[in-house]
Amino acid sequence: MRITGYRTATTVHDWGRPIGDANGTVGSGKTSVPIVVLTTDSGLEGIGLGSHDGLDVVFPAIEDQDPRAVVALYDRMLSWVFKRGHTGAVFGAIGALDMALWDLKAKAAEQPLWRLLGAHDHVVPAYASGLDSPLADEELVRLHKQFAERGLQAVKLKGGLDVAADLRRLELLSALYREHTGHAPALMLDANESWSRKEAVRHIRRIEEHVDLAWIEEPVRRWDVDGLALVTQSVKAAVATGENLTGLEQFRPLVAANAVDVVQTGSVWGITHFLRVAALAHAFDLPISPVGYDGNPLGHAAAVVPNHLSIEIQDLVTPIGITADQEIVDGHLVLGDSPGLGYTVDEAAIAQLGDAADWGSGAGPHVRPDRAGRRLVGKPAIRWEADE
Repeated sequence: MRITGYRTATTVHDWGRPIGDANGTVGSGKTSVPIVVLTTDSGLEGIGLGSHDGLDVVFPAIEDQDPRAVVALYDRMLSWVFKRGHTGAVFGAIGALDMALWDLKAKAAEQPLWRLLGAHDHVVPAYASGLDSPLADEELVRLHKQFAERGLQAVKLKGGLDVAADLRRLELLSALYREHTGHAPALMLDANESWSRKEAVRHIRRIEEHVDLAWIEEPVRRWDVDGLALVTQSVKAAVATGENLTGLEQFRPLVAANAVDVVQTGSVWGITHFLRVAALAHAFDLPISPVGYDGNPLGHAAAVVPNHLSIEIQDLVTPIGITADQEIVDGHLVLGDSPGLGYTVDEAAIAQLGDAADWGSGAGPHVRPDRAGRRLVGKPAIRWEADE
């Protein structure tokens, strides 16, 4: 079997609500989902989710190769961009192709990926996370009631801009999950790199006077080894980070400096990346937790690593035109027996879409706002226009 080419499509995830975090909001609740389909001379096709940017650069590294040599091809793609670097969108393109390669390998073996990877079980612990910062309290409760009804017993709130609001919303969620599950939920708060070091410590300590936080996520910038170490030494909550890091070389300083307590990876960076980061974390007795994405592709890999903690579930529906053989039952992601990742893609339905959607608008959560990390003394000064 040889790789013959690829094609791309972009569908839409309609969240049915505004989504966002401390950095911004997608008011339409519609975001784009890039899809990559790898083709082979056998007729089998592999599906990957992730960046289209850089595909033309890295695809020649795997063209006409046997897709079952996934790990070797992953390293070949990294080597292909040795001089220009593999971070950012290029790493995302490598991740999308890597995902499609693993899908192909498992389909060729006629096995679900979790079984091919050697997992004993297909039931993966999960937690709820609704990208919920724009929601009013009533909407927040309505959203998380759906998660609680699926038995999820851990929940992550987007916050970081207002201590009083974060406390109120955390307590709302605690009461909601306790009512539906009979247990006090594990509570997490995600600041999405919006604080300076001292902002982080002050904010978290005030919350910890009232609420038992399981972890605080991305309290400071992703590369700030000293800052992350300061936070983890200054608060009771575990510090979780890693979703925006690309490559083992970016994780190594954090792990070596005891600057992270829960290691995370982003789903869009691919399966081989997750497996390697999980092994690094395991060597330091650290748990790993994949950040959620459409269709939860890292669920298959999470099922096999010994140090998996919990996978993030961001929504209960899949993007338009994508179905996934999985379900959320009793607080777990339950993977099906379909070969590969268990995805099917209706490309005809996607081609009919007329909705525009994106993450990257100026007001969106993927654009860092001007005052991020500089809110220690309150709101910015008013800018007065000079008299004419």
